[in-house]
Amino acid sequence: MLALSGVSRSFREGGRAHRVLDGLDLAVATAEAVAITGRSGSGKSTLLNLLSGIERPDSGRIELDGRDIGALGEPARTQFRRAHVGFVYQFFNLVPTLDVEENVRLPLELNGVRGAEARRRSAAMLQRVGLGDRLGSAVDALSGGEQQRVAIARALVHEPSFVLADEPTGNLDEATATETIALLSTLVRSRGATLVMVTHDLALAATADRILELRDGRLRPRS
Repeated sequence: MLALSGVSRSFREGGRAHRVLDGLDLAVATAEAVAITGRSGSGKSTLLNLLSGIERPDSGRIELDGRDIGALGEPARTQFRRAHVGFVYQFFNLVPTLDVEENVRLPLELNGVRGAEARRRSAAMLQRVGLGDRLGSAVDALSGGEQQRVAIARALVHEPSFVLADEPTGNLDEATATETIALLSTLVRSRGATLVMVTHDLALAATADRILELRDGRLRPRS
């Protein structure tokens, strides 16, 4: 499903090149859940951006479903991401000018699904996350936990084969985080999607099939 080989990525800092990822290798099977931990600044978010095609590696290969996404041009990477990737963010990243249902419907419309079918699918997804009665609500009227449920529904509504989560419980209290962990894990696994999540939350990491630590630009099994 996912294979990284010799992936490196550097950034300029103060006139010097700072290598964040250094010949990183990773293989993730279809429907596997992998949690990635590591200190702040270790490159976890950079890795997610590479996996989604937002950024390109300086060297190495990133293959999703057999396609080297690092070799694709920006329009092709954008199209691939829209069709095959779902993203859950720490700070929700909902569109404040759209209501709950419109936020969830957005990925469908970007993939060419519109009208009654898009509304039906977004409403069904919101029902699954327990917000079937909040379709027309303004997103800023929701609690943090409810907003993250909307974000999870948006990430999964177009049935992606690959789900990325960047600190999905980092902005939630402990009780809400526990509920969110269970919801995300259940929904992703029920759809047979592959999940890669970056987290400092050990309870969230423990729900994964494997826990890896990003250290010195490479991934290692967490001891």
